[in-house]
Amino acid sequence: MHQQWRKSITTLAFVLASAIATGVLAQAPNSPLALKPDAPDRYVVVPGDTLWSIAQRFTDSPWRWTELWGANKDDIKNPNRIYPGNVIVLDRVRGQLAISSDTVKLSPRVHAESIARAAIPSIPPSAIEPFLVRPLVIEPDGLDNAPTIVATEESRVILEAGNRAFVRGMADSKETAWFIYRRGPALVDPDTKTTLGYEAIYLGTARVTRPGEPAVIQLTSVTQEVAVGDKLVAAGRPEVITYAPHAPASPVQGRIISLYGGGTKLGEAGGNTVISINRGKADGMEVGHVVALYRPGALVAEGRGLKSSAPMTLPNDRYGLAFVFRVFDRVSYALVMFINKPVNTLDLVQNP
Repeated sequence: MHQQWRKSITTLAFVLASAIATGVLAQAPNSPLALKPDAPDRYVVVPGDTLWSIAQRFTDSPWRWTELWGANKDDIKNPNRIYPGNVIVLDRVRGQLAISSDTVKLSPRVHAESIARAAIPSIPPSAIEPFLVRPLVIEPDGLDNAPTIVATEESRVILEAGNRAFVRGMADSKETAWFIYRRGPALVDPDTKTTLGYEAIYLGTARVTRPGEPAVIQLTSVTQEVAVGDKLVAAGRPEVITYAPHAPASPVQGRIISLYGGGTKLGEAGGNTVISINRGKADGMEVGHVVALYRPGALVAEGRGLKSSAPMTLPNDRYGLAFVFRVFDRVSYALVMFINKPVNTLDLVQNP
């Protein structure tokens, strides 16, 4: 699913500050927003569209879509007015987008979904869904009071899907679906060396077959070995991310501290990777922020052609963009949208 976003453009001059090989253009923050030469005059929103992809049809700086759409930032921070069948029109004279009064009837099923107000998400839900309902960061004592597996059926050491276990600490909870967790490695700020929290290692799912103290659960799926001592957290429903992409209002200076998926190998990862960043709510981060990814400039020692013996640091190399979709107090999670080189831990995260 998808959505479209653009606001007033002060000029239609095409400005290219720098280009990323994948087609992501880095425009100076205060420069006029550049429309793509092949931007369509009309676009019909279809299922599978996202706010990001629709914005990218009109500009290579999709995080600046508020400048195309012509709406107040506070009104569109959580947009919910664009649906499949809507027609987006571009007024090239005014440099502005709007939703036409026309609506295209798609297939009967799609039309029914549109009537049901299936709003277009910001980014592909399938890429981040597992990260929306599962805790990702826990405080040092965050799982101490969570329900705990205290015994297993037939004294099994390792539990698999279909096995039963006994849990203490559910009290009078009416929840029937649960996630199973274990505290993982510390998330350490690479700059200050302070512990920001701990990764929550997801082990699987379980359902309560008999409430009580202890309660009886049956494992419905497992991703890793489950054992006595592991913790349970009530399952939730994923929330569709419909926050409009926008640049942070204040300067961001952070680093990537861990990688998830996207072909992760030897500390590197590709597109559609989820990354964690050592900045969170306490630092002004919020859902919908778009950040730029930079490779730190290399330190060059004295060599041929250098008159001075002092080492020289090369400029940081911008190579991609990421969309922040979940924010904790001191850690944020973002989906890598575009890159032209592998993502590394300790790479820099800054304003786009």
